[in-house]
Amino acid sequence: MFVVTGVTGNTGSIVATTLLAAGKPVRVVVRDAAKGEPWKAKGAEVAIAEISDRKAFAAALKGATGAYILQPPFAWNATGIPAERAALTESIAGAVADAQPGHVVFLSSIGADQASGTGPVKYLHALEAKLTATGVPATFLRAGFFMENWAPMVKGAIDGGALYYAWNPDVSVPQVATEDIGKHAAKLLVEGPPKDTKISQLSGPASLTLAETAAALSKVAGKEIKAVSVPLEAMIGSLTGMGASKDVAEAYAEMTGALNEGRMKFSSDDIAHGSTSLEAKLKTFLG
Repeated sequence: MFVVTGVTGNTGSIVATTLLAAGKPVRVVVRDAAKGEPWKAKGAEVAIAEISDRKAFAAALKGATGAYILQPPFAWNATGIPAERAALTESIAGAVADAQPGHVVFLSSIGADQASGTGPVKYLHALEAKLTATGVPATFLRAGFFMENWAPMVKGAIDGGALYYAWNPDVSVPQVATEDIGKHAAKLLVEGPPKDTKISQLSGPASLTLAETAAALSKVAGKEIKAVSVPLEAMIGSLTGMGASKDVAEAYAEMTGALNEGRMKFSSDDIAHGSTSLEAKLKTFLG
């Protein structure tokens, strides 16, 4: 039995769908029964649990051959993030320790080898360490920048003729589509557990600068889109203007700064590559 979290989102839904298509037994973890009904219709078992509830999540993981686990992003208006993430980390790792699944594939990120200075990613570093301490065989899937992060910006960039972001012009960032992450995670689950702990790094077909990202959008849109690199302070102002809390805005700015400084990168040349190009993904944003 493979247990999958995050099935109402991008990566978890692909993991579960891929496993079911391969004839594997799947148990999805959802927060309420209504969200589980579509998966039940597809042949999955459904467990109702919040991953912040150690006891309930452990029950959902019980008897699993393998489990795909992700740490949900914090709320857009979140405050007190360090305490909330610490509690969530303890709950997830505690449930894994209690249930002892045969293998955990945990969605992590480039930069998770760094203990601090990486915004939201530092909390993935902490959870990697806690999962390692459980003794359960684990694979940490350290993925690049999600291509889907561009989705909210595409229309404005096309209308205004410019793509604004806080990457330095010379920074090249590995970008990967979430469907490729889900397929890779399913593959790791089917392959089975490592002897101890394994790092699996995943990028898309290429790393891209902001200018190369804008060029891809230009090709898809059929008009020139200029790349405009903005200061981190402007990024914070833009995010808070869109309703993000100051804590959230500063966390994402810290992560962007770490990318600019080269502190968030793959730790070796052993990198798997998804097949979805940025151009193909941008086309889906435009319908």
